[in-house]
Amino acid sequence: MELQDTIKSIKAQLRLYMNGAVSQSMRQHGISYKLNFGIELPRIKEIASMYSPDHSLAQALWKENIRECKILAGILQPKDSFFPEIADIWVESIDQQEIAELTCMHLFQHLPYASEKAFQWIADERCYFQVCGFLLLARLFMQNALLNERSENEFLDQAFVVLQNSSTEYFSAQAAYTALCIYVRNHKREAEKILSFFSSFEKSSDLRLQTIYKELELEAADL
Repeated sequence: MELQDTIKSIKAQLRLYMNGAVSQSMRQHGISYKLNFGIELPRIKEIASMYSPDHSLAQALWKENIRECKILAGILQPKDSFFPEIADIWVESIDQQEIAELTCMHLFQHLPYASEKAFQWIADERCYFQVCGFLLLARLFMQNALLNERSENEFLDQAFVVLQNSSTEYFSAQAAYTALCIYVRNHKREAEKILSFFSSFEKSSDLRLQTIYKELELEAADL
């Protein structure tokens, strides 16, 4: 089947399973796509299972400004042909938290250069580069990835800057917070160091920072 025929076939299946109520609900909650069929993730994965991983197909799907096509692209993209420069191009076009989360889950965390890209992205001032970087680190931490002292300090420094800055984009701060909590939860020996690193948050006049510190303390206490 030719590439364009495959794309047409996929779009036909998406129309078949479209859920207008879900799509409308997402729009009402500020999740806006050029086109959103409102299809639940299990159904999208079911559609993906009908196709073999294919670089050209995944790249074509990603270029479609359609929610479900972008999710499918992350699932169907072969890891061995997804080069670092392509990863940057994909992240540059991400403008929805959902796509950042799902692409990190289905694709980015499985790349051989995942850690390298994560640190590169968290140092980028653009919102969704930071989001993808911190979410990717969170995924790696869930796999018990270890950081050397230099990498750990870099992670903590970047998270500190993002969380301390009150003008930081919400999703960037949320992603940094998520990565921190998972790191504390999965790395017991580092909990004391992290709490010490963020100790200034404890007595900050900013209630948001106080709350972050208390949550980190709870994560450490649960270990």
